[in-house]
Amino acid sequence: MERSSSSKWVATVASVWIQLCVGASYAFGVYSPILKSSQGYDQSTLDSIAVFKDIGANFGLLSGLLYTAVVSSPLGSSSSRFIKRVGGPCVVVITVGAIQCFTGYFFIWLAVTGIIPRPPIPLMCLFMFLAAHAQSQTFSNTANVVTAVQNFPDYSGTIFGIIKGFAGLSGAILIQVYQTIFQDKPSSFILMLAILPTIVPLLLMSFVKINPTTGTDEKKLLNGFSVISLIITAYLMVLIITENVVTFGLSTRIITFIILLLGLASPIGISIRAHLKDSQKLTPSLSLAETPLLNDHQDQLEVLEKINDHPSLLYRNADDQESLSTQNNEHKMKNPLEPELNLLEAMQTMDFWFFLAMVCGLGSGSATVNNISQIGESLGYTSVERRTLVSLWGIWNFLGRIGAGFVSDYFLHLKGWARPIVMAITLASMSIGHLVIASGLPGALYAGSTLVGVFYGSQWSLFPTITSEIFGVTHLGTIFNTIAFASPVGSYILSVRVVGYIYDREALSDSGNTCIGLKGFMNKLYMKG
Repeated sequence: MERSSSSKWVATVASVWIQLCVGASYAFGVYSPILKSSQGYDQSTLDSIAVFKDIGANFGLLSGLLYTAVVSSPLGSSSSRFIKRVGGPCVVVITVGAIQCFTGYFFIWLAVTGIIPRPPIPLMCLFMFLAAHAQSQTFSNTANVVTAVQNFPDYSGTIFGIIKGFAGLSGAILIQVYQTIFQDKPSSFILMLAILPTIVPLLLMSFVKINPTTGTDEKKLLNGFSVISLIITAYLMVLIITENVVTFGLSTRIITFIILLLGLASPIGISIRAHLKDSQKLTPSLSLAETPLLNDHQDQLEVLEKINDHPSLLYRNADDQESLSTQNNEHKMKNPLEPELNLLEAMQTMDFWFFLAMVCGLGSGSATVNNISQIGESLGYTSVERRTLVSLWGIWNFLGRIGAGFVSDYFLHLKGWARPIVMAITLASMSIGHLVIASGLPGALYAGSTLVGVFYGSQWSLFPTITSEIFGVTHLGTIFNTIAFASPVGSYILSVRVVGYIYDREALSDSGNTCIGLKGFMNKLYMKG
């Protein structure tokens, strides 16, 4: 059977692999030094470009509107037939994102290597916006998350955490690819970011399809993805820490990288297990006439006549499945006791603006990851140590994303704590991380970035759930993406108006373009805290 429930596990594996390639925005600290030096930027200018990266990564409204427009195409129209011919709405959305990704990073690489003249700052900001806009919370994320949630409506929270978690882990994985193939060549890393996150989604997008059939042991199989992600995280953490202590030779880096690739390929085993279970379950149903429950010949004829009259009982086309799934999911999720607000109605509530202010605080986490290389440089960290910090940030970000949902569910159901309380606690804990970094003590940057990374990642798992609980799910995409835009606004205020200004002022007092010592970042980190 072509469209068994195992096909949604193939779609999940494809989505996971795509998410593992789209976290380049978390690796900005790797190539930001060469971007700064090759273009002659000061810190304020570099932070301005980083803010456009954050805006692109969080401005998901366009991808959501594109997906809605594609899905809403009238049946039988030329556009609907074309969309069905190319493989569905996810193919259209991912293709648009891949084109943007390649365009953005490729022109950044051309500028860094001097192949093209140094572009004006607004044009470089546009390149960075396009590169980040194609990934992270936007085009790839929209296609993968919407597909995953519709394929697993009963475990939407679990699959949401898995998809978002792998996206958070991708930054560390991309850096491992860079260290294995392009050691100490950050310009080549930019070229890799133009090619790899473009090719992988294009190769896999045809597998990302909605097929909301009910299989067996779904929760157990989904937990398998979580276990795999934790094993990969543990391996990466050991690998990153070891690389910081011991210098690996080329052969060792290749071996460790092959082991990592095997781990990343392991989710296909879950798809194979699901397919085998579905095959065992479907085999008896394919021989209805021979089942012992239909010994009477008349009963057999009645069943076969029903199947002939209504073949959709066994086989449904993709359009019917998606339509039925959408209706069922809306029916399940809508609670008459809970409001279903649109964007304008939500903006008339105090909850919206209070929540917007909380999300704006996430800009402090973005400002930290954008400047982590410069912070390490000012504190005397080596290039290897600074690269380690960027890699570990991806791991802490992943752990925060995948753990926040579980922790918030625990306190909600067993302690009666509302999720906004948990979000406020994580924001306060992130502030403690800033204060630890500002202390300047030995190893404080490692400890502080760990706290900031974990609690920053947890926000991106908490606030979509809180948004749906406060405002409902009917207009979740619009409200979610509008609130998410507050994060780059906070990042702009802290990165450009605070961080960049203080850094450049201290760098000028040191008669150079680089600030040496704690004073360049201590003030702004205390302000964040």
